[in-house]
Amino acid sequence: MRFQPELEEGRLLRRYKRFLADIELPSGEQLTIHCPNTGSMLNCMVEGGQVWFSRSNDPKRKLPGTWELSETPQGRLACVNTGRANALVEEALRSGVIRELAGFTALKREVAYGEERSRIDFRLDYPGGPAYVEVKSVTLGYADSPVAAFPDAVTQRGAKHLRELATLARQGVRAVQLYCVNLTGVEAVRPADEIDAAYAQALRAAVAQGVEVLAYGARLDAGQIFIDRPLPVLLGE
Repeated sequence: MRFQPELEEGRLLRRYKRFLADIELPSGEQLTIHCPNTGSMLNCMVEGGQVWFSRSNDPKRKLPGTWELSETPQGRLACVNTGRANALVEEALRSGVIRELAGFTALKREVAYGEERSRIDFRLDYPGGPAYVEVKSVTLGYADSPVAAFPDAVTQRGAKHLRELATLARQGVRAVQLYCVNLTGVEAVRPADEIDAAYAQALRAAVAQGVEVLAYGARLDAGQIFIDRPLPVLLGE
């Protein structure tokens, strides 16, 4: 996926009210842009660090741009626009990059399902039956560690999705939790017990009940981003 229009560069002044960020352009102009990330963005940003944003000319928009990429305190690059994850995964699914999920005959997005009234990110249809795939964007990294972690904040919604997947798995339906790792310099993924122990416990319980867990890493720079490799998921406590 190439960024269209091309991203513009700035310097982060501050993020606030969750959805707002003030940046300074190379010209010295200051802008307030949209931050499309509801998480804590722990270790994803540093005041004075580089950011890249997409600009919109839509007169109906209140803000002129959307924060896309961020320089992390460790000098990595993170895609902080969590809305990109599903598009990246769909692109990878259709191109056959995610080999574990190859061979489907139909792909549907945002399908209602489950006892807790959830919506699955993807339902893939195969001759032998469907697979339900939940996608999570991973951007949390720690200094001097090649292992990324999820989540970066307590997520009751994420735990609910795992319960829904576990229910499907118990019923004999293929259920998959897929982590899209939008962070450079990563070689594996783990649950962030130190941030949300309940989510980590729910993930391990879901795996024990038959839920498949996959992780794929993305290659990213200011020009493009695409999923390019599988990563191991480390479930040990």
